Amino acid sequence: MLIATRDTVYSLNGSDAAPQPVLENGNVHAIAEGRSIGLAALEGGDVAVLSENGSRTVATGIEEPVECLLILDEDPVRFLVGVEAPHVYAVEDGGTERLASFDALECRKDWYTPWGGPAAVRSMARTRDGWVYADIHVGSIMRSPDRGRSWEPVTPDLHKDVHQVATSPRVDDRVYANTARAVYLSDDRGRSWQHRSDGFPYYYGRAIAVHPEEPDCLLASVSTGPHGDAQGQLYRTDNAGRVWSHVTDGFPGTTAGNIDTFHIGFTPDGRAWSIEDDTLYSSRNRGVTWASTWKASSNIRMIAVQQ
Repeated sequence: MLIATRDTVYSLNGSDAAPQPVLENGNVHAIAEGRSIGLAALEGGDVAVLSENGSRTVATGIEEPVECLLILDEDPVRFLVGVEAPHVYAVEDGGTERLASFDALECRKDWYTPWGGPAAVRSMARTRDGWVYADIHVGSIMRSPDRGRSWEPVTPDLHKDVHQVATSPRVDDRVYANTARAVYLSDDRGRSWQHRSDGFPYYYGRAIAVHPEEPDCLLASVSTGPHGDAQGQLYRTDNAGRVWSHVTDGFPGTTAGNIDTFHIGFTPDGRAWSIEDDTLYSSRNRGVTWASTWKASSNIRMIAVQQ
């Protein structure tokens, strides 16, 4: 797992040892974790490729603000970059390509932000068989059946203000989304959606994470809204969101702000992780009980687990 503050990326190898810095003195915009490498998007479009042998820098030439990264291949390295504007880029050692099919989506004209700025590709997720999903803030979810070469929108019967999209490592047809109207789930790759919000006290959702072995075991965060004292809360479910339970044992029952996109995750060993301010929490029993495991020197901005 990778953990990022504003200027440092740490690696946690799954043991009970403290996270170790693997990249320092950078302005970190996004991170991604693979089996043998990690990525960190830095100021100016550079992406650091992190491995047990150290780090190297890929100069992507991307000028727009980077929002998210998705690893497709590790040897040779190939990954997708989601940015404001929004666009998706494919990057490999041979160069950077802005994906024309994504730019050609007719629905782009309807994408927006509440504050009037450019929309963004906020998060991406992939399946084992090559499907990729990109959530547009604001503009629903786009999907690609061929690792990002061609794109189309999912069926738009979920809330279009999506804050994180996720997939299951076990069920390729399953897609999850946390939105401004809480959680939606699709069992047919986004052709239809079910609203799964029973048990939430309020609906404004941000983060979502899926257990690596149990597709119906999820974590999701909700709050009263995007700003101020949002009263963020963490919830879990064992039945794909048919009923949600508030997480309070060892984790703050309510946080001052949002438990944001990229603030929760499951590592491949089944441990659950979440952050609040400068503190990393973990759970060994699928998110039922939690414990504080580490404090960073400054607020943690995001975590990344292997997809």
